[in-house]
Amino acid sequence: MWTGTPLFPESASTIATRVDLLYFFLLAVSIFFSLLIAGSIVFFAVKYQRRRRDAIGEQIHGSMILEIAWTGIPFLITMVIFVWGASVYFAMARPPDETLNIYVVGKQWMWKFQHLDGQREINELHVPVGRAVKLITTSEDVIHDFFVPAFRMKADVIPGRYVSIWFQPTKPGRYHLFCAEYCGTRHSGMIGEVVVMEPSEYQAWLSGGAPEGSLASTGAKLFADLACNTCHRPDAQGRGPVLEGLFGKTVRLQSGETVTVDEAYVRESILTPSAKITAGFQPIMPTFQGLVTEEQLLALIEYVKSLHGLPQVESR
Repeated sequence: MWTGTPLFPESASTIATRVDLLYFFLLAVSIFFSLLIAGSIVFFAVKYQRRRRDAIGEQIHGSMILEIAWTGIPFLITMVIFVWGASVYFAMARPPDETLNIYVVGKQWMWKFQHLDGQREINELHVPVGRAVKLITTSEDVIHDFFVPAFRMKADVIPGRYVSIWFQPTKPGRYHLFCAEYCGTRHSGMIGEVVVMEPSEYQAWLSGGAPEGSLASTGAKLFADLACNTCHRPDAQGRGPVLEGLFGKTVRLQSGETVTVDEAYVRESILTPSAKITAGFQPIMPTFQGLVTEEQLLALIEYVKSLHGLPQVESR
């Protein structure tokens, strides 16, 4: 109903229908009580209007049933809204275990996309239909906002942080992408498209480029070029922690705190290594702030994620 109009864009993701149903419920509740309150005001204004100058209003005593009704009914309605809204929020905030991960970098005034297989795009994102897609977003300069109306997906893209959002497209097509946060004089031109393709077409498109290799292989080359492998050695003889199998684990810091090794932690360790020092190591790692770009950071992070622990050899 009303598909394609500005207020009701096309529904093209698994979460879109749930968002729309919640929206229409809120709209219906708002309209019902607006009409009820406005109608009551008019009705009682006419019924109890003063007909004589010396008329005095009759004293009305409270009704316990009425008090309970107009307290309990709004409470029940707000609880329905809360539970319903929370369920939609958690569904949007928790991606499935198996997702197609794509990095997104916002920059005045463009969107840059990096596929793990090495494909790079600007202002156009290709994804397969029916596949859950997780976007790991960040910004190079100011706050942007990634907004695809057809997917009912919207999230701030913040410099210095990684914000993850996900969606699962349900039908092929081309869908508008906007920046929904004012980011400068050309903010209105920071637009793009999400191209949803059939899986076979997507694989054909994916194999048609990226001669330089995957994002992890690019990170491996950069890791060697920056001489990171001299301190982070797999044999634990270096001056830095062993990175093999580290991603996703919990490490203890010199302060006694623990932290999970995720994208944000790896990024912080590269740019401000003295912020969180791993227990048992000295703060000798130099900062790479200003020496690596945001895309190079993503490559390094993906390389660290690709490192697996060495196989354990049983002693005899």
